Amino acid sequence: MSDAVTDASAALQRSPTLRLLSIGFLTVLFLVPILIIGGLIGERETRRDAAAADVGAKWGASQTIIGPALVVPVIRRWTEPAMPKPIERTETRHAIFLPATLRVKGSLDSETLSRGIFVVPVYRMKLTLEGEFRPPKPADLGIADADVRWDQAHLSIGISEVRAIQDQVAVVWNGRPSSFLPGAGGFTDGGPGINAPVQVTETGTSYTFSVPLSLKGSLSAYFVPSAADTSVELTSNFQHPNFQGAWLPADRAISASGFQARWSVPFLGRGYPQVWLSQGGGPSEAIQKSKFGVELQDPIDPYRMAYRSVKYAGLFILLTFTSVWLVEVLAGVRVHPVQYLLLGAALCLFYLLELSLSEHIGFIAAYAIAALAIIAMVGGYSMVVFKRGQRAGIVSLGVAVLYGYLYVLLTNEDYALLIGSVGLFLILAMIMIVTRRIDWYAIGAPSRTASDPPGTT
Repeated sequence: MSDAVTDASAALQRSPTLRLLSIGFLTVLFLVPILIIGGLIGERETRRDAAAADVGAKWGASQTIIGPALVVPVIRRWTEPAMPKPIERTETRHAIFLPATLRVKGSLDSETLSRGIFVVPVYRMKLTLEGEFRPPKPADLGIADADVRWDQAHLSIGISEVRAIQDQVAVVWNGRPSSFLPGAGGFTDGGPGINAPVQVTETGTSYTFSVPLSLKGSLSAYFVPSAADTSVELTSNFQHPNFQGAWLPADRAISASGFQARWSVPFLGRGYPQVWLSQGGGPSEAIQKSKFGVELQDPIDPYRMAYRSVKYAGLFILLTFTSVWLVEVLAGVRVHPVQYLLLGAALCLFYLLELSLSEHIGFIAAYAIAALAIIAMVGGYSMVVFKRGQRAGIVSLGVAVLYGYLYVLLTNEDYALLIGSVGLFLILAMIMIVTRRIDWYAIGAPSRTASDPPGTT
C-alpha cells in the first residue's frame, strides 16, 4: 500500500499533466467555500433589508403620490329579469375624474438613520400640488345627470404611507379651503389616502386646486402622472439619485450639493383614461406601472458588488494557481498540494474580508484593504515557498494584477463581458508566450523541491 502511494506521489511530481489536473481539482474543491460565502452575502443582504423595513415601519416607507382625483358618487341602475315582473336594481359607485393639468413642486431633504450597523436613507418631503379640473361630464360614462350626487363630491389623493403625513392638510378649491379627512373616499385605485369635500355643480366651469403636503419616507419617492399634462419638479440634498420608473427626468442636474430634476409626462403613454367608474376593474395595475421617481440608495451597493466579485472567484483561484505552476515549471521547483491549499484559502478569505469590511467603511475602501492584505499574505507565503524574492514577487504581482482587473470588471458593469473576454485572451496569450520554449516531454527528471536551498538538486 505504501509503495502504491509512493509511486502515485512520484508520478504526480514528474508528470506536468497530472499536476495540472490536480490544480484543476483543487480549484473545483474551493468552489465549496465560495458557495458558502455567497450564501453569507445573501444572508447579510436580507438582514440589511430587514433593518430598512424596520426603519420604514417607524419613520415611513417609500412614498408614492397618486392623484389628486375628483370623486363623484353616482347611482347605477339596471333591471334583472324575474317573475312575475322584472326587478329594478341600483348601486352607488364613484366616477373618477383626473385633472387637466397637474404641477408638483417640492423639496426632498434626506438624512440617514442607523439600525445596528446598517444605515438607511430617510427623507422629509414638502410638496405643493397645483392644477385644474375641467367640468366633469358623467355622460361620458353613460350616467344621467339625475343620478349624480354633486353634493357629495370630494377630492382624493392616494398616499402610500398616510401615517407619515406631518401636518394637517387642506386643499384650496377654487379659492376656498377644505380640510382633508382620512381615507381615499372612493378612489380605491389610488390605494390608501386622504379626501376632502369640495363644491362641484352640474353647470360648473373649471376648478383650480392647491394642496400642500409634508411627508416623511425612506429609500424612494414616486409620483404618478395623474393629469392630461403632468409635471414634477424636485430638488434634494441627496448626491447620488437613482432615477427609476416609467419616465426619466426631462431635465436633471446633479452636483455635490444634491440634485434637481424635472419630469414632464403627457397622458397618452400612461395606459389609463382620464375618466372611469370605480368598483368595476379600474386601472389600478396600470397606475402602479406608470409611476416614476427617485431612489435614495448608495450607488455602489456592497452586497451587489460582493455577489458579482464572488462569481469570478473560481476563475481567479485558477489563474493564481496557474501563475504558481508556471513558476514551478520555469524555475524547476516544486510546490506541495498543501501549499496550494493554503494559497487557495487565502484567496477565499478575500471575499469574506471584502464583505465584512464593506458593511462598515464602504465597498471601495473595503476592497482596497482586503486586496492589499491578501496580496501581502500571498507574497509573504510565496517567499517562504520559493525561497527567492523574485519568484515570490512574480506571484504577488500576478495576484495584484488580478485584483486590479477584478475591480475594473466590477465598476464597469456595462462592459464587463468585453473587458473579461479581452483580459482572458491576453492572459492566455501571455501563458503561451512564456511557455513557448518548454519541452514538456523533457519535464520529469528529478528537480529541486520548494524546501531545498538554492543550488541543491
